This record gives sequence, structure tokens and C-alpha cells, in this order.
Amino acid sequence: MPAAFSDPIWRKPATAPAFRSELSPGGTLDAVIVGGGIMGLSTALHAARAGLSIQVLDAGAIGQGASGLNGGQVIPGLKYDPEWLLEHFGKERGEALVAFAASTADAVFDVIRDEKLAVPFTRNGWIQASHTETALKAAANRDRQWRSRGADVELLDGPGIAAMTGARGYLGGWLDRRAGVIDPLSYTLELARIASAAGASIAEQQRVVKLAKEAGIWRVSTQSGAELRARSVVLATNAYTDGLLPGLAQTIVPLHSFQIATAPLPAELAASILPGGQAVSDSRRILVYYRRSPDGRMVLGGRGRMALPSSAADWAHCERALLRLYPALAGIAIERRWFGRVALTPDHLPHLHEPEKGLLAVVGCQGRGVALMSALGRRMANYLASGDARQLPFPLSPIKPIPFHAFRQVGVAATIAWYRMLDAFER
Repeated sequence: MPAAFSDPIWRKPATAPAFRSELSPGGTLDAVIVGGGIMGLSTALHAARAGLSIQVLDAGAIGQGASGLNGGQVIPGLKYDPEWLLEHFGKERGEALVAFAASTADAVFDVIRDEKLAVPFTRNGWIQASHTETALKAAANRDRQWRSRGADVELLDGPGIAAMTGARGYLGGWLDRRAGVIDPLSYTLELARIASAAGASIAEQQRVVKLAKEAGIWRVSTQSGAELRARSVVLATNAYTDGLLPGLAQTIVPLHSFQIATAPLPAELAASILPGGQAVSDSRRILVYYRRSPDGRMVLGGRGRMALPSSAADWAHCERALLRLYPALAGIAIERRWFGRVALTPDHLPHLHEPEKGLLAVVGCQGRGVALMSALGRRMANYLASGDARQLPFPLSPIKPIPFHAFRQVGVAATIAWYRMLDAFER
């Protein structure tokens, strides 16, 4: 694919280390972590600081996947609100989940602050924008539930959301001040740096091709011919999950999230577009999300075609959405286009699996991966260190492949096209 069609605005920090692909097998590790994204690196950091011997293996380069290519929105919570979680998980587990969900953005901003990471960020909140009365009622319900729990949130009316976003077409929305934005590539690479400094070994270009258990110890074989021994293995591959663990890839629906970035906005336009630096996601069936970048560009993303992009036309739906919201940007050039792969689960919740003792897998970010996987990594490290499943916010569940998974992608593509048409009628 031409570089012009994979050109994110995010850049490596000057402090980013150069990771090697060489491995030094020998001895038995406490854990091998497969996948060097936010989930894997957060787990590695906290596990290493707990005194565990850790090796991270990534099939590509650190930051090359969705962890370094997402929109950088740091959103707490889950798709579901507190009352739903209590109803479906029961009081004890539900309350623990609500508390965990409320804390996930803190996990990101606390580590940036405490470790003095070289990560551009703004923590002025996230806006869920409502374009219909139904969406506005849902926002009011969400506001009631979180406000009753002391969250710093606010329901926005039409004039309020117009002033905060400068966008057209919204009836109101919901502001969650616990949220914010970061440079996701800087964050991912900085996590790798401090995980390495804490004692975790990190190797790039090391694809794991086989897992086998012998006398209670896992043997982890890579494409390069290396073999590692470990007491535990954590699969943190999410949307890049392959056949390493049978059935796991069939439990998720991988999708592409396409993004564009404008040229830096002129001062007269910048003054009225997201002046407070918030991130925004809208309420459409095929939602778009957007923010300002540290260098003053508008960045907008949304679901793209299922196939890999082949021309700039594959980002046309993002450009149309941008101009629908901000007609004044019609003359501003689109300078960058890129995409990443995300994973959805049928119930829109993260799934934690342990099909065999010491073999753990986590899939399903649901669009909130930066905060969710940062916080979940610490809990996973606690579980590795203690063996106490109460450390995990979500229950361990069996691997259940989606029925007719091979046809699910076709169905999702058709659904996206249908929803996009319905959204067009609600302009």
C-alpha cells in the first residue's frame, strides 16, 4: 500500500528506544506477553514492577498497530451505564465493574503525570454529541446515573454543545470531564520505554507461531525459530488475533477505523472549533469521532471499508462527515490519511479467557481501548502475580466463537452500508 495511504500525524517521542528482534532463550520466565500494544505493555510494566520476569513479543513494530494509530481519545466507562452493569453482573461484581470503569481514564493520565512521559495530552473532557431526540434522552439518562455517583459530568443543551464544538447538527450532548486526548503513538512508545526500564524485555518482529504446554510450563515458539519457556502466557493481540489460540479469532469482529487530518487550521477557524480541546464522538449508527491535534489540525475518524484502502477515495466518507459538521473547512486541505484495526465483541464488552491454566487472552476494546486497556493491564499484572481472579474486573469466560463467523464480515459490511444510509436521512 502506498505510504500516502498510511500516514498518521502521530510521531515518535525523542525518548523512544530502539527495540531489537533478538531473543536470548534460557531459564523459565514468569510470563510471555504476545502483543506489544497498550494492553500488553501496561501488563508488562506492572508485572515487571511486581517482580515478575516478563518477555513481550510483537509480530511487527511497537506502535505499528491500532494502539499507535487510534484517535487518541481517552474515554472512561464502558458502552453500558452503571444501572445496566448492576443488573447484568449483580450487585457485588456490578459495583466493582462500575468503579473500574470510572477509573480507566485516570490510569492513563496518572501514568503520564507520575512517570513524566513525553506524551502530548489535554484533559478537558469528552463530548458525546446527540443528533436526535432519542440520543439526547439517552444522554440525559447516562448523565443522571454518573452524576449520582459523583462523576464530573454535564448535560449540554443545543447552544451549549454548539459553543463547545462549533459543529452543526447537534441538539445537545453529554460532557464527561474525566476524559481527554493524547498522542497515542507517543503514549504506546513511552509505555514500552518505562516497561523496559522496569525490567521487561521487549522484542519486535517476533511472531509467535505455536504454544505448547509441558509439565506445567508453556513453550512459546516464534517464526524465527526461537523457543521460550514461561509459567504464563498472555495473548494481548486483540484485533490482530490469528489462529495461535484456536477459536479466539472467531470471537471478535475486526473492523478498520479510517482517519483523516487536515492541514493546521488558520487562527480565525481554530478559535471557534473545539476551543476547549475536548474530544467528540457522535450518536450516529456509524459514528464519527474527532478532535484537534497538538499542532492544530482537525482529526476525524470513523468506520471504513472492510478491505485495505487502495486510494484516497476510501477516506471520502470521513471527508464528507467533516464538511457536514464544519462547512467552513471546505477549503482546508486533507494532508494525512491512515487507518488501524479494531475489534468488537457481540456483547460490546471486553472478554477475558483462560482456557488452560496460565494461558490468558483479552479481546474487545469497543472503541475505548486507550483507557480500558491501560487500566486492565494493571489488573492483569496483579492476577499474574497473585493468581487471585478477584483482581480481574471482568469474569473469566469460555471461548465461544461467533456462529457462522466467516459470513459475519459480509454481514457487518452490509450493516455498515445500511446504517450509513439511515444516518444520511437524519442530517
